[in-house]
Amino acid sequence: MRPHALPLALALALAAHTVPAAAQDAAPVLPGDPSALTIDTAALAAAAQADAATQATDTGAPVLTDSARALDAAVAATDAAQAEALAGASASADAQPAPDVSLDYALAQVDPTAATPPPAEPAAAADDPRTQAERDFDALYGNPQGEYNPVADPTLPAPANVPGGYDPWEKYNRKMHRFNNAVDRGVAKPLARAYTKVVPRPIRLGVSNFFNNLGQPVSMVNALLQGKPKQAAQSLGRFALNTTLGIGGIFDPATAAKLPNRSEDFGQTLGVWGWKRSRYFELPFFGPRTVRDAFGAVGDAPLSPLRRIERDRIRIGLQGLQLVDIRAQLLPLDNLREGAEDEYALVRDSWMQRRDYQIFGDRLEKNGDTALPDYLQDDSNPSVPANAMPVMPTDGAGVR
Repeated sequence: MRPHALPLALALALAAHTVPAAAQDAAPVLPGDPSALTIDTAALAAAAQADAATQATDTGAPVLTDSARALDAAVAATDAAQAEALAGASASADAQPAPDVSLDYALAQVDPTAATPPPAEPAAAADDPRTQAERDFDALYGNPQGEYNPVADPTLPAPANVPGGYDPWEKYNRKMHRFNNAVDRGVAKPLARAYTKVVPRPIRLGVSNFFNNLGQPVSMVNALLQGKPKQAAQSLGRFALNTTLGIGGIFDPATAAKLPNRSEDFGQTLGVWGWKRSRYFELPFFGPRTVRDAFGAVGDAPLSPLRRIERDRIRIGLQGLQLVDIRAQLLPLDNLREGAEDEYALVRDSWMQRRDYQIFGDRLEKNGDTALPDYLQDDSNPSVPANAMPVMPTDGAGVR
């Protein structure tokens, strides 16, 4: 035996054990055929000896090593095992019955909407006046019809008592309001816009300060009549300080001195004295009032410094300038009025709420109740005072 005969025998024995394992990993194992990957080791040994004899006798053929010959034999055995396994798998597949294609096609032609009938509507829904969305909301949040009535809930607080406008003369007031709006659109509003465009803002502010200062004596007297001596002293101090240091009231050093500016008139005094409810009354050219405030303007007229000017030319000119200045201060509220659904009701209700605050504001502030918006609490949006009215019943013969 040649020197390498022993390694060749060992290689053949190793191939006999490893090749079936490799063939088992590579080829699928079919049920019922576990011997498909078994290899005859005796045949491999005989083939190896025949190849060795052929190599010894035939010197012209190419020389193959023992390991190469063993590898060729293992590959041939693996190919045979795989072919036999595939043949068995195809035979088992042919033995299975073919699927029923006609049944699948018939099921595919069925209309799912026709096969499933719509759910029947409950009998109670036919008598329910609610919409489907309301019924769905009640079903989700547990509020079926008739279970809870928020209006009749005894645990809720009492509704807010919002005073409405006392307006028994509404028919007349609406006609007068349309007349005043026509005068406002044709005369007052164009003058106010021209005034704001032509006159610089510092000068307009000085004009407003001047007329506000002329109203301080009226505020002082009415504050005394209402039992507010501290406020009366503040009004007197504002008048003295602004008239002297403020150069006739054009400047406002009293505000820098922290003297509050509170406007009081005789209409407010009548309200404090007990005339709390008064019917709404709109004056021609001068707008919203109540009957109480109309009498109050007559009471304020003798105390108005501007009305004590005897020269009609100067007095009427100053009164006209004051009316234009007041209308210019009210220009920011025009957008609110124009966008209202009922402009008359908006003007009436807001004006009467503001007057109630001016009369009873001190009491509301002490109780911590100031429900009015800021624009109603601000005295910089005034109504037409007695100073600016050209003619009053109290005008004497000496006023020319």
